[in-house]
Amino acid sequence: MSVPCPFSAVLLAGLLAAAPALADDRPSPLQPSQSWEAIRGDVAAPGEIRDGTALYLLDAPKRAEDAAAVPVHVVAAPGAPEVRKLTLIIDENPAPVAATVELGPAMQPLDLEIRLRVDAYSNVRALVETTDGGQYMTGRFVRASGGCSAPAATDAAAAAASLGQMKVRWFDTGADGRREAQVMLRHPNNSGMQRDQVTLLFIPADFVDDLRVAQGDETLFTVTGGISISENPTFRFRYRPNGAPITIRATDTDGGVYQGSFAADS
Repeated sequence: MSVPCPFSAVLLAGLLAAAPALADDRPSPLQPSQSWEAIRGDVAAPGEIRDGTALYLLDAPKRAEDAAAVPVHVVAAPGAPEVRKLTLIIDENPAPVAATVELGPAMQPLDLEIRLRVDAYSNVRALVETTDGGQYMTGRFVRASGGCSAPAATDAAAAAASLGQMKVRWFDTGADGRREAQVMLRHPNNSGMQRDQVTLLFIPADFVDDLRVAQGDETLFTVTGGISISENPTFRFRYRPNGAPITIRATDTDGGVYQGSFAADS
């Protein structure tokens, strides 16, 4: 004769069965990396790099759904030092420095998301330089592959027709008075590692190398980019608005210049 299993025992058994799966979904911390040790002297300023995991959170998926557009979100914890410059580094990418972002006062405290290409299982790092001269490191290990050579999501003709088009979206305003916004730019951001799907020849590299976002005369942030920024670059961020329109100016490595101005909620 079988004895009914108490509910608590059933619940415990279910939790134990689910534990490995839950653990597997947790973000992975940075892993030891010879690639990082090889490039560290070229990327970081001289001096100590402190552990920044308690001050700056880099959120990225443990296993990317799309290696060509991996969302990477960096947020400063309450009380963290203000950020002057943020460098995003992907250890195993052909060009490890994905983007260098310089931040204005209205972007403090840091809250910025960008989509990146990840070419192989790799650490994704945020090297933070603070306004008081400190350096901090935080990051995640991301499982992804082929992001830099993945075919474009938009065919060449459509990409050419919409090249340089811009859009700004606004979201909520927080209790602290900061507004959330998203800047989007149409650009294939060709990495030089992608093949034309008809000719199978490599598509020449052409990517956004400089982007400036401002409100009126006040710079919010500038981005020095490379091949690791995704197709159709997107930047989502929180800032303290001053009422002036958002202006964007971007250039690419093929000599293109793209500009736009957007009144709030336009």
